[in-house]
Amino acid sequence: AGRKFECGPGLTTSDIAPSGVSVVIPLSPQEPGQDFAFELSLNGSEQMHFVPLAETTSVQLQSDWPSPSFNGAFLPTERKVGPQGFSARWNVLHLNRNYPQHWVGNQYKVESSSFGLNLLITADVYQKTTRIAKYAVMFIVFTFTAFFFTEVINRKRIHPVQYLLIGLAVILFYTSLLSLSEYLEFNRAYLLSAGIITLIITGYSSAIVRNRYFTMTIFSILLILYSYLFIVLQLEDYALLMGSAGLLAVLTTVMFITRKINWYELDMGANQ
Repeated sequence: AGRKFECGPGLTTSDIAPSGVSVVIPLSPQEPGQDFAFELSLNGSEQMHFVPLAETTSVQLQSDWPSPSFNGAFLPTERKVGPQGFSARWNVLHLNRNYPQHWVGNQYKVESSSFGLNLLITADVYQKTTRIAKYAVMFIVFTFTAFFFTEVINRKRIHPVQYLLIGLAVILFYTSLLSLSEYLEFNRAYLLSAGIITLIITGYSSAIVRNRYFTMTIFSILLILYSYLFIVLQLEDYALLMGSAGLLAVLTTVMFITRKINWYELDMGANQ
């Protein structure tokens, strides 16, 4: 009502909220209502919630944050979300909540009626690394399968220790990616980590098999796998669908290549 009041720390009662800032405003029965406004600077990055204590609570938010998650007891009546940000509007009546307009003591808990949003970080460095790590078993299996086919086709045995070293190299990709992404931009860290591991495994396969065709095959397989994983990582909404489609395509290819191999004949040859 045109007057200025200074807020102080703490609340005179914890019946409504456990902590906060407050100010005592003199009220009069002759004044049915008073307009008020204040500016508040918030330093945070997780969530913002409101409690509908008025008879009619109207909240309008607008931000350039691209990924809000609306939650709480009430969802927005209007909302628009896009790459440039979002806008949302709530209208909550006192009849929508489970406590009256006034009461004495702490018999009602207002937290259950709060509403608002969470500010989601859809794909930060650690979330991307976690998402990539879910494909670790697939990478190890595909790499081992390529070396196993070399044993079958070229009749050259590969020692289990060599399989172990190759598997450790594949696993080191994820730790290298996480450590580099803390200092470099994620895409650059991904390309650097994938390039290093690809070169290590390709060079090692060339040394143990000594077959140029097989070496280029291993290089091509790793290049396709890491490239495909990078593409899947960029697709937030279709990552699971593309990952499943890729696994199906690889399995179909392996089954097609091995359709004419007589596995019993290979076992008999090994026993002889």
